[in-house]
Amino acid sequence: MGKAQAQPIYPKGLDFEQVWAAIQRTDAIVEKNARQMALQMDEYNKRFGDFHNRFGEIVEYMVAPNLLDKFWEIGLKFHQANPNAVFSDDNKVILFEVDVLLQNGDKAMLVEVKTKLTTEDVKEHIKRLEKMRNYADLHGDKRTFLGAVAGVVMTSNVKKYALAQGFYVIEPSGETFNIIPPSGKPKEW
Repeated sequence: MGKAQAQPIYPKGLDFEQVWAAIQRTDAIVEKNARQMALQMDEYNKRFGDFHNRFGEIVEYMVAPNLLDKFWEIGLKFHQANPNAVFSDDNKVILFEVDVLLQNGDKAMLVEVKTKLTTEDVKEHIKRLEKMRNYADLHGDKRTFLGAVAGVVMTSNVKKYALAQGFYVIEPSGETFNIIPPSGKPKEW
């Protein structure tokens, strides 16, 4: 004959109601901990988002002041650089925003600045330029609009895609940055 299996020993007098109450207390503790973890994750996401936004602002302010000079070097003479340009309708509803708007009498360049530039960012910038063209037409602005994208980090595929879309690409180079003209003729809106 085999050895008898040891049976767990429970305190005498423990009834169903006591077990059920213990399970409910455990459920309450687990639920409270889950709520606390969710609040901590929300706080983390908010702080990380704030940090990411601040880093993006730093990049914008590092790039914007030197853009006029850099574009002059490649033959595009803009006279104004306006960071954080906001375009709204007559009801003060924001239609779109531009990180840096370079302007002269004939042309304007909309520059999108990202910490990490993605293909989706480039596609969004195309939409922004289309909105700009529509906005300008509604307001009698006949200037030509060009696009540029800047990224501290970008893959070679994103860079190639942006250039193929007719954008100037702005990328870091040591303590400054370089502007790479688009493949072929720059796209105009």
